[in-house]
Amino acid sequence: MIRVNIILLAAVLGTMLYVVKVQYESRQLFVAIEKATLEVRKLELNHSALQVEIRAQATPLIIEKLAKEKLQMRSATPAVTRYMSNPVSLQVPTQTTETK
Repeated sequence: MIRVNIILLAAVLGTMLYVVKVQYESRQLFVAIEKATLEVRKLELNHSALQVEIRAQATPLIIEKLAKEKLQMRSATPAVTRYMSNPVSLQVPTQTTETK
């Protein structure tokens, strides 16, 4: 009888230690999830701020300024514009109609 009691006591102690270990791991995982959630929120805020900055940088005036300064482009004026016509598209095919 004493042997059975000792075996049961060892089983109960082992189970208790296992439960404590699982609870500790559970708490650590919960804390890790909370940290990850906070990081996601920070990244979402950073992403939305960057989207606003991208929209601000994509305004036509800023793009034109960068094109003039960095790419040394210039605006098209009638003096430098050449108009070309496509002679193929100007030809109208003639239709022949037969009358009976």
